[in-house]
Amino acid sequence: MLDEVGSDQAAIMAEVDAGPTAILFAATRPERTGALILAQTTAKFVATDDYPIGVSAEVTEALLAQIDQLWGTEAAAAMVAPSRAGDARFRRWFAKMQRAGASPRAAQAFLRALVEVDVRPALPLIQAPTLVLHRRDAQPITVDHGRYLAEHIPKARLVELPGADATLIWETPELALDHIEDFLLGVRRTHEPNRVLATVVFTDIVGSTERVGRLGDRRWRELLNVHDEVARRVVEEFQGQLIKTTGDGILAMFDGPGRGIRCAAALRDELRGIGLDLRAGLHTGEVELRDSDLGGIAVHIAARVMAVAAPGEILVSRTVHDLVTGSGIVLRDRGPHRLKGVEGEWQLLAVAGT
Repeated sequence: MLDEVGSDQAAIMAEVDAGPTAILFAATRPERTGALILAQTTAKFVATDDYPIGVSAEVTEALLAQIDQLWGTEAAAAMVAPSRAGDARFRRWFAKMQRAGASPRAAQAFLRALVEVDVRPALPLIQAPTLVLHRRDAQPITVDHGRYLAEHIPKARLVELPGADATLIWETPELALDHIEDFLLGVRRTHEPNRVLATVVFTDIVGSTERVGRLGDRRWRELLNVHDEVARRVVEEFQGQLIKTTGDGILAMFDGPGRGIRCAAALRDELRGIGLDLRAGLHTGEVELRDSDLGGIAVHIAARVMAVAAPGEILVSRTVHDLVTGSGIVLRDRGPHRLKGVEGEWQLLAVAGT
């Protein structure tokens, strides 16, 4: 979209449910993100042992169970904008606006997927100057969520605003606009980034050594040429970047794990048609851009994940699993594994459907 309007870089602002998407964009496309503004949002909605400030699972489930009844009603307006709860005209308008935007069932399905999102691993990789705006009395996404974002994003500044509304536009909007204007006027780009959050994909042709012996060098080279041509085309179709071919596989990079998984599945299925059996491994993490190559621990982990995969299998790390929640991709738990050269145990999951 930036290319279509002739823009190289943009200041991105996201409120509430759009926050996780903006966080991932800023981490994966730092060269396109001049500044980031996060308002009334969070990197994770539901509380867990390592994130106690989230909404409890019980409260979350109770809210989700009522969404189809509350959506498009005046009661929903009072929850989202308590500052306008006494304005009957506003309540009627807000209810109509919600009904025009989505059906109650669609809203419930969207929010159910949203509460499973966890983009905390992306926070330290955001390189753009970031402004976090959060109302002190906001519920259920409390100000603690805003404080967490500001503490874990390297160049973030937190401004706590008065009030309890879930958005910025109805309660003291001029105050929020003043902070946004001051922030954007002070932003200056100082350097081009060489670190990004990316999904790394490694593939490998199973039994390549044995096949060379059976086919001979000439026939094997012809088969590899076809493999490389197919790989370039399929990676491009899924908007990835083919970093290099590895002799009997590829290293590719994607800005989202969903595209990486679907690309690996499509490549595996297409190469079966020419008699090649593929395995693949994926991990999402920080990578270092090195001219035409990639470096960093995320690349090493993806290679080790691939090494564990069985013929025809696509394995992913738990990090990938957390980021594709709600995408429709089906993953089957393969349990904990020790990866060569990587500390600790890693939970791996196999792709069972895309």
